[in-house]
Formats: sequence, structure tokens, C-alpha cells
Amino acid sequence: MKSLAELEQIRQRTLDQIKMRTNKDGIRIVVGMATCGIAAGARPVMNKLVEEIGKRKLGDVSVSMTGCIGVCKLEPIVEVINADGTKVTYVKMTPEKASRVIAEHIVNGRVCQDLTITAAEEAEK
Repeated sequence: MKSLAELEQIRQRTLDQIKMRTNKDGIRIVVGMATCGIAAGARPVMNKLVEEIGKRKLGDVSVSMTGCIGVCKLEPIVEVINADGTKVTYVKMTPEKASRVIAEHIVNGRVCQDLTITAAEEAEK
């Protein structure tokens, strides 16, 4: 660190990262991070979500973790909860699918229907 300006930049980046994890006013993204989710690859999915949100500077979107969501065979699971309380559950997520959810659902408002729990249930029939 060479200057106060550089220290202030570090401080601001850190505050932005904290806000991304604690903001309750906008869209909330919740990643199932119990042992079943972690074993299925939830950590890279969460990292990709955080990376994409930061890259796009989406200040009204927060990412948090939760325990088991309850459908272990469909892990990794990501829930997107809109400000009005409506929820979309995405299943069998990968980092690539996470990027798509940010681009299509979060940025453009189009739910990725083929990645939802409803689509997974229909495929099993």
C-alpha cells in the first residue's frame, strides 16, 4: 500500500463485498451450502454468482448461504428471491449455469425455465 487513496479503494471494495452478502432490500440469491450441496459443487457456483454480480456492479443483489434446502438429489440448489417475495428455485447448478442465471434472470428479468426445479420434476416423469 502506497497511499491513503489506495487504502480507501481497498476499504470500498471490502464494503461492497460485505453489502453483497447482507443486502436485504433487492434481489436475494441463496445458495444451499450444507454438506450435500458442497459435495455436489455449490462452492464454485456461489463463487461464480458473486463474481458475476461484482463484474456487473449489481448493487441491489445479495448472495448468501443456507443449510440444506431439502432436495439433496438436485444439488447444487440456488434460490432467487425477488424484492416482492416471489421465489425461483434453480437446481443441478454449475458455474456456467450460474452465469446464465445472472445474465438472463437477474439482469434481463427472464427466468431460465429449463434450470428450475419444475423442469427437473417434469424430466423425471
